Amino acid sequence: MEPLELAGWTHTYSGKVRDLYVPAAGEDGTVLVVASDRISAYDHVLSSTIPDKGKVLTALSLWWFEQLRDIVPNHLLSGGVSTDVPAAVAGRAMLCRKLEMFPVECVARGYLTGSGLVEYRENQAVCGVALPAGLVDGSRLAEPIFTPATKAEVGEHDENVSFEHVAASVGAEAAAELRDLTIAVYRRAEQIARERGIVLADTKLEFGRADGVTVLGDEVLTPDSSRFWPAESWEPGRAQPSFDKQFVRDWLTSAASGWDRNGSEPPPVLPAEVVERTRERYVDAYERLTGSTFAG
Repeated sequence: MEPLELAGWTHTYSGKVRDLYVPAAGEDGTVLVVASDRISAYDHVLSSTIPDKGKVLTALSLWWFEQLRDIVPNHLLSGGVSTDVPAAVAGRAMLCRKLEMFPVECVARGYLTGSGLVEYRENQAVCGVALPAGLVDGSRLAEPIFTPATKAEVGEHDENVSFEHVAASVGAEAAAELRDLTIAVYRRAEQIARERGIVLADTKLEFGRADGVTVLGDEVLTPDSSRFWPAESWEPGRAQPSFDKQFVRDWLTSAASGWDRNGSEPPPVLPAEVVERTRERYVDAYERLTGSTFAG
């Protein structure tokens, strides 16, 4: 899907979900971050889109930036209905400071699942962090852990790495700061989510530098970058229902889709019901967390 052409802006990059633009008049230290309605699964960007997904991701990021501003500065200059954001992308774009990004995905885990669970089953540790025996899918950890990953290109897998790997890449002092900020953000967000009946299992953050200061960038604590589970149904020992693209993954791996995940063909178009139920989960996450009704 081609990114939009925006008057006064030049498109510079597209990820799985976001498109980045810089001022057409020349670099001025700002970047326009536009969240699309694209959705990805199993390292494929699907041909189907989820209506309002970009607006939900942007609104939730804006809300979280406000909750975290006393912990770490963020890259936001303006967003939402600001006159600085082109009308064509109002509600799903943020005007941000351009950062020199750290080449690492900063992941905090408070519960064991996903790739962390796979690694734990192999060696009873995640990213070099030893964990107690007997943990199962969905187990709550005694303390949140920092489990960084390399940044992968679109279509590639992020690779879990150790703290020592990060230190070798960015320096010991910067690595320690990234670890401490990631855990601090997770602790604050986990508490806020828990008060609203949601389990924050893990989250992925991205940081950069501006004027020598470490700054929180990209999106933050959305269903695309975090695992949110309904607290009322959390039950260790099984896969948990979640506020994300679970319906998409489930359908793609079902017989109904006819898709071979290990084959060479791209995923098929999503049925309307899967699209709608996925949209409902994103909106539900936003409304539960913020206490506000999603206006669309």
